[in-house]
Amino acid sequence: GNMLYLWVFGDNIEDAMGHKRYAAFYLLGGIAAAAVHVLSDPASQVPTIGASGAISAVLGGYLVLHPRAKVLTPVLWIPLMLPAWALLGIWFGFQFVMAGMDPGAGGGVAWWAHIGGFAAGMALVVPFRHKTIALWGGHTPPGGLRMTDRASWGRKRQRRDGNRNPWER
Repeated sequence: GNMLYLWVFGDNIEDAMGHKRYAAFYLLGGIAAAAVHVLSDPASQVPTIGASGAISAVLGGYLVLHPRAKVLTPVLWIPLMLPAWALLGIWFGFQFVMAGMDPGAGGGVAWWAHIGGFAAGMALVVPFRHKTIALWGGHTPPGGLRMTDRASWGRKRQRRDGNRNPWER
């Protein structure tokens, strides 16, 4: 899941900052996430290794910059276009629920690192963005996949002459 989130959301955050600022944002988001994880259980003997806290910072930054952007999301194998605020809000809420259900090691998942990274990303994106990029979706959302005719998703494609492709059933 981490690489998918980074692929979907990361490039838009990088575009809003530039390469060098994005690298610093990503690293600081990861450091903040690790700090929150350590503070959540200072006596823990479980080592923390991974990029999920930094990727969570990217998600938090995306929420601040592009809350109204539509994200193609599979829900029970049905593709839905959800606004980023809904998708990321559900994701963030899930992190809190899981952190509350398993206050120990978390089954190898650093829930509090996700929460801390997300919060850090929301705060860090403000000074790291180019000043021409508006906050809270005060601009056109980033482009991407456009699916305007949902009824045609399951239809077979036809050739220009109107006949079906002979190789499709």
